[in-house]
Amino acid sequence: MRDRTDTAAPAPAPSPDSASGLAAAAPERASAPPRPLGEHRRWPRSFADRLTAPLPGVRGYARLAREGAFRPGPEGLRGIPDLPCEPAPLPPVPPGGVCVTWAGHASWVLRTGGLTVLTDPVWSRRILGTPARLTPVGVRWADLPPVDAVVISHNHYDHLDAPTLKRLPRHTPLFVPAGLAGWFRRRGFTRVTDLDWWESAELGGVRFEFVPAHHWSKRSLIDTCRSLWGGWILTDTLGAVPRKLYFAGDTGYGHWFGEIGRRHPGIDLALLPVGAYAPRWWLGDVHADPEEAVRACIDLGARRMAPMHWATFVLSAEPVMEPLDRTLAAWQRAGLPREDLWDLPIGASRALAPGTAGTGG
Repeated sequence: MRDRTDTAAPAPAPSPDSASGLAAAAPERASAPPRPLGEHRRWPRSFADRLTAPLPGVRGYARLAREGAFRPGPEGLRGIPDLPCEPAPLPPVPPGGVCVTWAGHASWVLRTGGLTVLTDPVWSRRILGTPARLTPVGVRWADLPPVDAVVISHNHYDHLDAPTLKRLPRHTPLFVPAGLAGWFRRRGFTRVTDLDWWESAELGGVRFEFVPAHHWSKRSLIDTCRSLWGGWILTDTLGAVPRKLYFAGDTGYGHWFGEIGRRHPGIDLALLPVGAYAPRWWLGDVHADPEEAVRACIDLGARRMAPMHWATFVLSAEPVMEPLDRTLAAWQRAGLPREDLWDLPIGASRALAPGTAGTGG
């Protein structure tokens, strides 16, 4: 991360049993055929060679503690009553249509290609190390349609929530980063597919491709970068007009957005994080700020953007309403159509009608 003097230890070489090194080193290669669902694979012990910035060291943590920049001050918290939260029933989706519903933070209900897909589902009131939710979950669990699949971006607690996942049937298809399948199998899940960057698998006519992100992984004191991190491209391969949704997960800004856009032209909607970015010296390499998120959308060539990763948990020091205000301002400065910024309240939905390609639905 920026301004840090501590650096990560050198990463071990990729295992010959995985495609890890090849996927990172040869982004220009053609897309490989989809992987089999649920296959058991061997991965390297560490993915630290994928980091695009050094991880925090002792000096960085000491500075953060000294500055006390963990949470917004009283003035920044005054915006809590203004956080947008408008839960509503899930609208019907016609054949060939796409509908996205923001449940809060990085949790979405995506309905595309006839499937209902959850992203990084966190329905818990509290996660480890943070205060309780600022806003309620946008969709009650009881109101969800049957869940056809789940995608996970990485193993941080605000994206991989064990209590929420316990609610799922153990036969639910799960798409997860390389090295993370064992975590789910130990909890009884039987249909887990873990993928490397640029690999894909298909379910019911929807292709799930795992793509790079500028982030990292850690869930305990001894598993730093033991599993991969990234985002997902969901493509409805059977529709008359193929639909592409990009779920970025958690990421800083960097070169991967341009590469994702080159490999996946015509992304219909990019779900991009805009919060948890202050202070920048601490979080700049792993969490995009609003201006960087808008720039990422442009790099991707995405037709629309939906902001996420804000208004739910207090994870950093920026005022709670600032991510939306800065996103709106950056979008306007970029001269982008206002209708293509889907700044949804938590619990709200928006749809692309069948055949819609240009402006927002």
